[in-house]
Amino acid sequence: MMTAVLFDLFGVIARHQSPAACARLERTAGVSNDAFWESYWALRQPYDRGDRNGAQYWHTVADALGTHFDEERVAELTAADVASWSRVDDTMVEYVRGLADDGVTIGLLSNIPEELAAHYEEHQKWLKHFSVLAFSCRIGHAKPEADAYAWCSTAFGLPPEHILFVDDRKANVRAAETLGMRGHVFTSLAHLRSTLARTAV
Repeated sequence: MMTAVLFDLFGVIARHQSPAACARLERTAGVSNDAFWESYWALRQPYDRGDRNGAQYWHTVADALGTHFDEERVAELTAADVASWSRVDDTMVEYVRGLADDGVTIGLLSNIPEELAAHYEEHQKWLKHFSVLAFSCRIGHAKPEADAYAWCSTAFGLPPEHILFVDDRKANVRAAETLGMRGHVFTSLAHLRSTLARTAV
């Protein structure tokens, strides 16, 4: 029996970066090739986990690119990065709100740096519906690290097998399943509804 649903944020409730947002980041960095994105992602995990702040993250990206970002450029990059991840899927927001209103226990597990987490807390009041709010930068663990899922299981007060984890990335879902959670790879709301209809929550 599933007694809680644990949601990913980006790619499920919030949208991934748009081409326009990516272009803004490239313009701000002054770098518009694959090397920028390779460094952006390769160095992201410690930032998401809270091991580095925004300035430290962007300085490591600059070092990897063989360039330098001054304080003003770092602030502009941080603002562009936050904006790039700030679009939400209103239909999914309403869906999770409806689950909470129906008495379903829901949680959120997101790989997210502190600057972006603070932005969501300020602007997205629907976060209050989650009984467990696991921002990687606050819990010190990021998906697909096993401790990220274990932290959520403890926070719910439930064994992993009583939790359904929903994420758009297969690697993250498989990691949750390894811990004992039930997994659902998110592709659409219709597919998720079907899975939950077959699952007692």
